[in-house]
Amino acid sequence: MESIRQKAAPLSPPGLPDFRNLGVMLRLLLVMNLLGVLTVLLRVDDPAMLASEFVLAGGRLELPLLLVVLMLYLAAPRLSRLGPGAGLGAVFGIVALVVIASFPLLEGLEGVDARALARRLAWALGATVLCLAYFDYRNRRYSPAVAEARLLALTARIRPHFFFNSLNGVLGVIRSEPRRAERALEELADLFRAFMQENRDLVALGEEVALCERYVDLERLRLGDRLEVRWELDDDGAVGGVADAPPALMRARVPPLMLQPLLENAVYHGIEPATEAGEVLVRIARRGGELRIEVDNPVCDVSRHQAGNRMALDNIRERLMLFFDLEASLDIVTGDGRYRVCIRLPFRSAQP
Repeated sequence: MESIRQKAAPLSPPGLPDFRNLGVMLRLLLVMNLLGVLTVLLRVDDPAMLASEFVLAGGRLELPLLLVVLMLYLAAPRLSRLGPGAGLGAVFGIVALVVIASFPLLEGLEGVDARALARRLAWALGATVLCLAYFDYRNRRYSPAVAEARLLALTARIRPHFFFNSLNGVLGVIRSEPRRAERALEELADLFRAFMQENRDLVALGEEVALCERYVDLERLRLGDRLEVRWELDDDGAVGGVADAPPALMRARVPPLMLQPLLENAVYHGIEPATEAGEVLVRIARRGGELRIEVDNPVCDVSRHQAGNRMALDNIRERLMLFFDLEASLDIVTGDGRYRVCIRLPFRSAQP
């Protein structure tokens, strides 16, 4: 049986930012424009000339900046395959190429001033250094150290009562159904092994679904027929359950330990306090380049439910931000006696 690895692997050095990420592009535009504003403020002494200088600087800055963002967006897949040194060199090369190519368009084709071009090129390369330093700092500050800390916090909130209730459920069937008790212990070991692994990278959706199935089997030891979980897996119109899930959908990459805590909250707040059977509905659908996940459960005690969910939902929301930046979101919809958590994130697929 596979043992749990205790020693953490060394952290890999951060690479270039994902230039196809919406948050990266917006921050790049914002930082460069702020540097342009600071340059004007440092260079102009006469307040009466600030307005005209801002307009002039904007005219000189925006076209090369937009061209650089476009070229970095197009080159992002190739840049991600390069090493750190080669990637940085390629970025500086793209910036220099754009500045040199756009300079005659902004200053006129005749009488190109070599000194002005050199100053423009030096400013652009210096600003690029500052931008990359900012993204490197942000990467080191928020990932992977904080991502792992958040993940550990989420793992730590696996309630002790779940572990003891699972053991009590095993004890309740160990004589009447020894094979069921043995399978439950194996599922419990698999579940806690997954909790204690080093979850730094995205994992396949199929792994998360399998983990949730183990969790549901354990909860059924004590809840029995009161717990019903229905899966709706939709890959652009191809709908199925877990048994006939679309293979391409199951290869989608998602943050580790994202789905199981949502399902646990749904059971803990929507099924366990109820006296009658209840259904938890899990919808996972791909719509073009977007993956949508919904966990829908009945509400028994609204105040207790909201208070108990805040920590897990805030944690998952922060981890979505760490993995996908502004391209992912987590929303809550309540009404008609149901509580629904809706997650939207980019669809990224692992190789088959």
